[in-house]
Amino acid sequence: MLKSFLKLFAGGNTDSSTLPADKGMRDLESFVDYIVRALVDQPDAVRVSSEIGKDSNVIKIDCKKEDVGKIVGKRGKTIMAIRSLVSGAAGRLKKRVTVEVVD
Repeated sequence: MLKSFLKLFAGGNTDSSTLPADKGMRDLESFVDYIVRALVDQPDAVRVSSEIGKDSNVIKIDCKKEDVGKIVGKRGKTIMAIRSLVSGAAGRLKKRVTVEVVD
């Protein structure tokens, strides 16, 4: 999973004609799932889903209320870092992806 994300981020095979339509999104979703589960106290309660739209895609993180602060981080720095990594990798796929924490 991390290898596929690093391949996307480092400029591996990013030709969108050779990738399945949602393969890149699944890789990004599994990357977010991996990171978020490492941050929270109750990783079994984490649910990561994605909504694929015409113009943009959204990766949604759902977790326990007491773990939201760990995902957001002090002054939002952790979620901004996650969004930055996902946005950079999605840019290589010529997609627009945002990450949201569900309340």
